[in-house]
Amino acid sequence: MATVLLVFAFAAAMMALGWRWQRRHTNIGIVDVLWACGVGIAAAVAALLGEGAVVPRALLASLGAAWGLRLAAHLWQRVRSEPEDGRYRHLRAHWDGHQGRIFGFFQFQALLVVLFALPFVAVAANPRDDAWGWWLAAVAVWIGSVAGEAIADRQLARFRADPANRGRTCREGLWRYSRHPNYFFEWLHWFAYVLLAVGSPLWWLALSGPVVMFVFLRWISGIPFTEQQALRTRGDDYRAYQRSTPMLFPWFPSDDAPRTEEHSR
Repeated sequence: MATVLLVFAFAAAMMALGWRWQRRHTNIGIVDVLWACGVGIAAAVAALLGEGAVVPRALLASLGAAWGLRLAAHLWQRVRSEPEDGRYRHLRAHWDGHQGRIFGFFQFQALLVVLFALPFVAVAANPRDDAWGWWLAAVAVWIGSVAGEAIADRQLARFRADPANRGRTCREGLWRYSRHPNYFFEWLHWFAYVLLAVGSPLWWLALSGPVVMFVFLRWISGIPFTEQQALRTRGDDYRAYQRSTPMLFPWFPSDDAPRTEEHSR
């Protein structure tokens, strides 16, 4: 409980500062940077305050913090160098720029930091110091998923940086096999903590990571927002991409449609 309260207090304060930043810069996108940073820090806090064995806690701190900081750094590069993401411009317009609602949105993200810290609490309570097979599997899942997400992010960034690709969708590399490969690997990454929690009395709590992440990505804030924005800006062009390319889980496209659209994270 102490870990959860500390994480919430930190996340709420951080999001309040982020809200002030967005008022000055008119860019709600900073909330994504702070969420990733907050979840990464939550992993380190849970590991520090946990009472489990040293090895799973050390792995939790290392893997969780590294994941969060990598994602935060990637998102910060976009926030500081690009105009406000179209999804957030639409949200700001929908709320008529009401700063009270925007503040509430930022504080809701603080609650999500706490929600996604629950798997870390499960790992930090793991008393086992001999589960090397599970731990190696966790590290393998973490490496594969974080590398996959980084590759997808880099492929999209390279595509978007080329002026010749303006108005076209990225179907290069991993984006040919999934409309959201970055989200797929983001979801996959949470299974690393399920494996690290094997043997913990709170093991079941670690399942909340992949379950909640899938729900948010698939139905709430990930894919729906991203695809609504793409449909607003690309229309029938993006609908063709939807018909030819799997939404989340990578698979071969149904045809070799021309690369005619731009896709954003």
